[in-house]
Amino acid sequence: MRNEILALTIFAGTYALISGRRLKVLPLNRPAAALLGAVLMVATGVMTPEQAYRAVDYNTLVLLLGMLIIAAYLHLAGFFAWAADWILQNAGTPQRLLLYVSVVAGGLSAVLVNDTVCLLLTPLVVAVIVRGKLPLLPYLLALATSANVGSVATLVGNPQCMIIGGMSGLSFVRYAAVMTPVAAVGLAINYAVLSFGFRKVLRSARIELSCNSAAGPQLDRALTAKVGVVFGLVVAGFMGGLNLPWTALAGAAFIMVAARRDTHEVLKLVDWHLLVFFAALFVVVEGLNATGFPEQVRPGFGIGATAQAWNLAWFSVVGSNIFSNVPFVLVAGKWIGNLAEPELMWKVLALATTFAGNLTILGSVANIIVVESARGHLEVSFWDYAKYGIPITLLTTITGVALLLLLR
Repeated sequence: MRNEILALTIFAGTYALISGRRLKVLPLNRPAAALLGAVLMVATGVMTPEQAYRAVDYNTLVLLLGMLIIAAYLHLAGFFAWAADWILQNAGTPQRLLLYVSVVAGGLSAVLVNDTVCLLLTPLVVAVIVRGKLPLLPYLLALATSANVGSVATLVGNPQCMIIGGMSGLSFVRYAAVMTPVAAVGLAINYAVLSFGFRKVLRSARIELSCNSAAGPQLDRALTAKVGVVFGLVVAGFMGGLNLPWTALAGAAFIMVAARRDTHEVLKLVDWHLLVFFAALFVVVEGLNATGFPEQVRPGFGIGATAQAWNLAWFSVVGSNIFSNVPFVLVAGKWIGNLAEPELMWKVLALATTFAGNLTILGSVANIIVVESARGHLEVSFWDYAKYGIPITLLTTITGVALLLLLR
């Protein structure tokens, strides 16, 4: 009982710090708060150091590291800057520009980590939108929400899908075959909500981009080609059923050799904070799981696959916004084996925890990255985001679950 109370207290305190970091209760960011929680789990005797080491899902960390290194080389080549600038300058109208931002963010997030896409694209989107004298809010929301929605298409689109891939053993191709059309429909709904909500603002706006081409970003075509070939081989490996983490890491290692660039420069671009965050999070969640408490509070999802899918979906949306989607997946994943049609339930869990990230600013790391990166140009309030995020989350989740039930 003592360990259970300690574990629950540490778990609750850790996630209070993670979700409430703006309250400045302690000067800790997300990785530091998770690391503190992991240390407390061991220091208080809830877990031994050996149990903490075993709690870390190294497959997820290796997969994330590989994809982040590949994305870093694309950034170094200027690909993200070049692609974003070209699309924004050739959009023609603000409405079409909103569509392009949505499609690019959603498409890139399907094959790269959504947080990384937002981290790399936000400065470009902000710079070009400001230069074009357009309203920032619709495009920032399109970038964040589309990156979240599009990332559900594959098992490498976001961290929670990577974790689900490792826990479920789902085939990359089998998963993508169902979730890609679901993500495409979700992106269409996402765009429709934003387009309708900002219709007056977008109608009155005009793109006023400078004609000075020298100001545009330069693309290293040779490096981009090398990364493109390696990335194509990695995706082929995913589709061929090879081990996801080591295929991604092999691709990253190969491009480090082939690129002939200073690897210190590249490794500085990797989000190590994100890796520390998830490693510590695995320990904190396992500390709670070891007490058996999550099993005691496991909700009843009903009888039959249809009822269980809908109940799991709404419970996941709520749980993801209370605990954050990654820790919720780590806990909820323990329940799937006891439900009807586990493969369907894994997909519902991936969909609901991903789409739940659009509910509020704090629902997803990608949202925070976008909002914080643009803070010097625009302050986005909780309600500024939520009045679009709430309908987007509800509509995409309801439609997505219905499609999963139809396509199973």
